[in-house]
Parts: sequence; C-alpha cells; structure tokens
Amino acid sequence: MLSGKHILIGIGGGIAVYRVAELARLLIKQGAIVRCVMTSAACEFVTPMTFEALTGETVHTELFNLTAERQMGHIQLARWADILLVAPTTANLIAKFSHGICDNLLTTLFQVCEAPVLLASAMNVSMWESTTTQRNVKALKAQGIHFTGPEPGQLACGEEGPGRMSEPETLMEAMRPLLQPQRLSGQRWLINAGPTWESWDDVRILTNRASGKLGASMADAVAALGAETILVAGPGTPPTSTLVQRHNIGSAQEMLTACEQEAGSTAVFVATAAVSDYRFSEPEEGKLKRKDKARITVTLDANEDIVAHIAGLPNRPRKIIAFAAEHSNHIEHARNKLRAKSADAIFANDISGMGENDAAGWWVTPKQEEQLSRMPKQQLAVRLIEQIMGMD
Repeated sequence: MLSGKHILIGIGGGIAVYRVAELARLLIKQGAIVRCVMTSAACEFVTPMTFEALTGETVHTELFNLTAERQMGHIQLARWADILLVAPTTANLIAKFSHGICDNLLTTLFQVCEAPVLLASAMNVSMWESTTTQRNVKALKAQGIHFTGPEPGQLACGEEGPGRMSEPETLMEAMRPLLQPQRLSGQRWLINAGPTWESWDDVRILTNRASGKLGASMADAVAALGAETILVAGPGTPPTSTLVQRHNIGSAQEMLTACEQEAGSTAVFVATAAVSDYRFSEPEEGKLKRKDKARITVTLDANEDIVAHIAGLPNRPRKIIAFAAEHSNHIEHARNKLRAKSADAIFANDISGMGENDAAGWWVTPKQEEQLSRMPKQQLAVRLIEQIMGMD
C-alpha cells in the first residue's frame, strides 16, 4: 500500500530524530519515495547527509534555497507529497502550525500542503500536558490534522509519562489509511484467521498447518480502507495493524464464541480460518503418560461449523465469505459448501498454499466462477477484498 507513494517527512528538533532515520529506511523498503525537510534544530541532532544517504534524495533545510529557478519551490514540494508526516513534532512546531507562523521551510510547507498531514508528537510530558499545547492540538484537530502519540514511557530527560514519539512501525500504520480513499468507512468487518488448537492434554494438541497470513493481510487491508475491523485470530496468526481490533483465541469453541459475539451489525464476515473439524471428547489434565501399547484409540467429537452458525443468526452479516482448502475438484466442493453453509461466496484455495507465503484458488458465487492465479498472500488479500466489494 505504500509502494510508489510520495512521503514528505518534516523533521523537527528533538532527540527522537534518530528514530526517524529508521522510519525512512522502512518506508523505502516498502517501496515509498521519501523526501525530507529538516528544521535547523533537527540538524543539531542528525546531519542532513544521514537522510540523503537513506532516501537517495536531497534534504531541504532552507526556505529560500529550495530551488535555483524562479519558482515557488516550497509550493511544488507540498504538491509533490501524498502525505506530510512531521516527526518528531515538538511543542514549538505545534504552536507555529496552529497560529499560521511561517518562519522556516517546514512551517511554510505545512500552511500550503493540501495532502493529509500526520503529526508525530514528542516532547517533555509537562510541555505536552500544558494548557497552551492542548489548546493548539485541539485547534489543529479541528482543522483535520491527524496526530499520533505521544506514547507513555521514560523520556530522555529522565521523567516518565506521555512524551515519546510513536514507534516507526506505528507511524507507518497510521499513514496507510491517510494514503487511500476510505471506501469502507462506516462498515464493520469481522474476519477470522489461522488454525485452532484442540487439546488432548496440557501438552499435546490437534491442529493443522494454517498460518493465518491471508486473514491477517485481509484485516490490515480492510482497516486501511476505513472499516471497523475485528480479527478473531487463532494461534500463530501474524501481528496486525493497530487499527485492527484483535481477539486471540485457541480452540474452535473459543473462535465460535468470539465470532458470535462480534457478528452483530457486521457488514461482512470473512471466514479464512482453518478451524479444526473435531476435538477430543475427553481431554486429559496434565500430561498423558506413554503406555506400553503399539496402538491407542481416542474419541473425537465434531466441532460446530462456524460459518453455518453465523449464517443462521437472526442478525447475520449482510455478506458471508467462506474459505475451503481443497486438494482436488475445487469448484465442485466449493459449490457444495456454498449451499451447505448458506454463504454468499466461497474461496476454494489449494492446500499447497497452506502455511506458505503464496496462494491460489477459485472465487465461487452462485453466479460466478473465477480462478485467481498464484500470488503473494498480501496481494491476494487485496484481490479478494475487491471481489467482496464488487458483490451485489
């Protein structure tokens, strides 16, 4: 989602400057094009050469030396940006932004920038909590300016409290929804992901090879599009954006309970999870000791079908998307499950993608069949979301 985006970073004068260098590196790694503007105070902490080496772009520091040509260089730089991120944003910068003071390149860019603006606040806790700063923050938020942080913790001055700049990964997550149209704003999506664990005893489990990668990627992408996103995540499901409301569960019963609790007023339920079909009838306490037998017999009970259960609720989601991992006859099995589960669509993915970074499969609805070729799961997540959004 950051690939090809024009990220303009305004760097304020604070000890957190060194963490902005890591942020710039991560953005470049994601394929973003990054340019930096530094205040004179920021240059006291880190030299412009650091950011030039990281971004491969000239770092701008002076309002009147931005270009050699006779043009409003700061205007052109503001128009180039898809987003302006100011990090760290000091109390001094917040005050200048709020009152329209344009005494350096960064404050001038702020005033003319029509792209979304995200301020990563970082300062002494007393400065952040001061009446003046809070009044300025309130005024900027009323103008549509976005904030992240400050985060609580120990500060460079030795004090503790809200004052730390948000982590680079957090800043990247905060930027994503500002870089694309919020096409799912006002919608509520429920997604489940990963395997479940069915305990035989306190050590051994019955599970499968599902990784949760596709479901986690879908949750991140949906949240970035503005939807209220709830992820019910089985064991091992990868970390997700801070925009995602996440419930970590273990067993199939726990997943069913969590999904049922969250299903109300949900626009879409996407069931990517590989839920165990069976659980042990009589799980043991402690660790079951090995017996001197060549074979033992255990009894399994069927778990309830989560998709069919959610589809049968009086307040069922408007769209229910099921997933089915199949070895062969994918479309035939998908159509049978589509009817049995009362789902609106089903993605029949080949079991060869289970646990891998890539996957392929067939998108099947009562009126449509479409094969999706093998691709990275992050890319597949976006394709599937487009399919869901395009449903009648």
